[in-house]
Amino acid sequence: MKAQLLIVDDDANTLASLSRAFRLAGHEATVCDNPIKALEMIKAEKFDVIFSDVVMPGMDGLSLLEQIKAAGVATPVVMMSGQAHIEMAVKATRLGALDFLEKPISTDKLLLTVQNALQLERLKQENQQLRQQLGGSGIVFTGEKMRKLLAQVERVAASETRVCILGETGTGKELIARTIHEKSQRHAGPYVTLNCAAVPAELIESELFGHEKGSFTGAASRHIGKFEQASDGTLFLDEIGDMPLAMQAKLLRVLEQGEVERIGGDKPVKVNVRVVVATHRKLEEQVKQGHFRQDLFHRIFVFPIVLPPLRERPEDIPALAAHFAAQIVKQNNWKEITFSPEALRALQAHSWPGNIRELRNVVERLLLFAEGDAVTPATVQAALPGAVASGETSATIPGTGTLSERVEQVERQMILDEIKRHNQNITNTAKALGLERSHLYKKCQQLGIDLRELRK
Repeated sequence: MKAQLLIVDDDANTLASLSRAFRLAGHEATVCDNPIKALEMIKAEKFDVIFSDVVMPGMDGLSLLEQIKAAGVATPVVMMSGQAHIEMAVKATRLGALDFLEKPISTDKLLLTVQNALQLERLKQENQQLRQQLGGSGIVFTGEKMRKLLAQVERVAASETRVCILGETGTGKELIARTIHEKSQRHAGPYVTLNCAAVPAELIESELFGHEKGSFTGAASRHIGKFEQASDGTLFLDEIGDMPLAMQAKLLRVLEQGEVERIGGDKPVKVNVRVVVATHRKLEEQVKQGHFRQDLFHRIFVFPIVLPPLRERPEDIPALAAHFAAQIVKQNNWKEITFSPEALRALQAHSWPGNIRELRNVVERLLLFAEGDAVTPATVQAALPGAVASGETSATIPGTGTLSERVEQVERQMILDEIKRHNQNITNTAKALGLERSHLYKKCQQLGIDLRELRK
């Protein structure tokens, strides 16, 4: 892709060599040896990427970068210097530089930087288009329960209060966290995520805080951690309840002091980050059992938002089903398919142990199974054996006990039915229920289902 580039440097040889390298690669390169004049050009013309030296007379490169950002120019800026040091690079990054290159710069490095900048801008545009297509926050609902919850989200998003999002797997915790960021004063800053359960214990410190080159075996280059990446923005720590105890102590220190120290580093780095956390675990019980630090719990559990499971908001299922169907139809270029009222009632009667994630998977299956222009109860029965045409579940609905006890009994029977239907194959059972295999195992433990006994 051909790019329009601007090179700002007070050295004539640098301007000549860089512009020649870019032009040979097929790009258009404009040069300027005066940063003040360059700022006027940037305001008047459109460039795809700006390359600027740091040390220049009249106005240094960091000041130019500040002026560019203050003018609301979104063009990616790459800083260059032959007198580079860590503090300079960190300051440039915090001011919004895309990259910091140390002179002399190889042609391959220059061209790769342009390619990465263009790709990043394209991804940003695609993301913006997708958000516009989804509309608003992308959270689909019609019921009062979610309306009240989103009112809480609006209220807390405007503050710097720490938020802890609670809810079962698949209820949309990450979507709520992103909404908090987008509605906050930090919305122009980065939104960075880390799933604490998905990172090995020995790597999570490096992921969060970063490391210096050579700080341990395999550290071939410096790595900037999630906290520094999220500077002036939001860091979302998903499944915080699965973070190792040793890391919990280090996270607490960062939250208290507002600074991180890279592995192998010799000085702390200040960070300005809003931390939002989420977990499917009951943190109060984790604290009592000694699996979660009480002092960290009090730091993060300032404003809890509890997401209801899908079975407790059946009034939202028709809108969610239509939303997912529209997405899937568009992605696959299929004809439009609607849901009959009876089919929707059958979906509403299902307990949805995998919550919204499971519903999305089932909707795609329904569209594949559908004959004609509508999803019927027969289609639901074929794609979701736990639901029948009458709109009732295949399990007998208990008539005694609390709501949660009755739901557990229904869930238990449904899981047993699915396990039997798949001949005790847990992988296939988990897929049919729209669950991760590990989540199905945990669910069986919670419901008192002994998988070893079933295999006998």
